[in-house]
Amino acid sequence: MPEHRTQNTGYRIRFLLFALCSLLFALNGIALAELTAKANHDHITIDFFYHGSSVSVKGISEPGTDLIVKITSPERHEALRKKGKVAGFLWMNVGKLTFERAPFLYFLHSTKNIEDILGREEMDKYVLGYPALSRHMEVTPVANDKEKNIWFNEFLKYKESSNLYSTSSGKISTVTKNGKQEYSIVLDWPYQASPDNYVVTVHAVKNGKVAETAEAKVLVEQVGLVKGLADMAKNKAIFYGIISIIAALGAGFGVGLVFRKGGGAH
Repeated sequence: MPEHRTQNTGYRIRFLLFALCSLLFALNGIALAELTAKANHDHITIDFFYHGSSVSVKGISEPGTDLIVKITSPERHEALRKKGKVAGFLWMNVGKLTFERAPFLYFLHSTKNIEDILGREEMDKYVLGYPALSRHMEVTPVANDKEKNIWFNEFLKYKESSNLYSTSSGKISTVTKNGKQEYSIVLDWPYQASPDNYVVTVHAVKNGKVAETAEAKVLVEQVGLVKGLADMAKNKAIFYGIISIIAALGAGFGVGLVFRKGGGAH
C-alpha cells in the first residue's frame, strides 16, 4: 500500500511540473507577443498634384528591446547599363548588368547601428542591411565577388540618388509608458516610388536575435486622370500615341501664338 501511494505521489509531482512548465511557456509567449506595427497614411494616391508624401510607422514593443523598421517592395529584376572605355578613351555603353531579387524600394531604420545589435546570420536571414542585401541579390555577369561588390555599390548609388534606398540608425523615437515601449518614426515617401504594395516589417531584437516580427502594408496607386492615361498607354498604345502627338502639336502651336503676339524673337 505505501508503495502504491509513493507511485501516485510521483505521478502527481510529474503532472504538476508539466503543468508549471506549460504555464511558464504560455506566459513567456504572452510576454513576447507585444510587438505591434501600424503605418499611418497607408494608402497613398498619385494624382496630377502628387509629389511625394510621408509615412509614419508606430506601435508598441516589450521595454528594452531594440527595433528595426524595414519597408520594401516586392523583389524584381532590375537592369543597369554597364559603361566602359572603348578604343582607350571613349566612354560608352559596353553591356548590361542584371540584378535579380532586388527590391525596387528598400528603407531600413534601427534604434542602434544594426551591426551592433544583430549578427551576420540574423541579418542574412531577414535581409537586414546593405551587406545582407548584397549577399541576397544576384548580379550578372560578374567574374567574382569583388566585381559583384563594385557593381552592387554602383547600384546603391543609383538607388540612393533616386531616393529609393535609405538606411539610418537612431531616428526611431521610443518612450516607455505603463510598462510598454512605444515607438515611432516618420519617413519621407519619395514620388519616385511606383504604384505597388509595400510591406512595412518591424523586428524587435533582444540578445542579438530577432525576438518578434510585426507587419503593416502601404498601398500606392494611381487615381483619376493619371490612372486613365497610364491604363491607356498600357492597353491602347496607338491611341495614346496619337493623343500625345496632337497634344504636342497643340502646345507648339500655342507657344507660336504667344511669340507672335509678343512681337517675335529678339
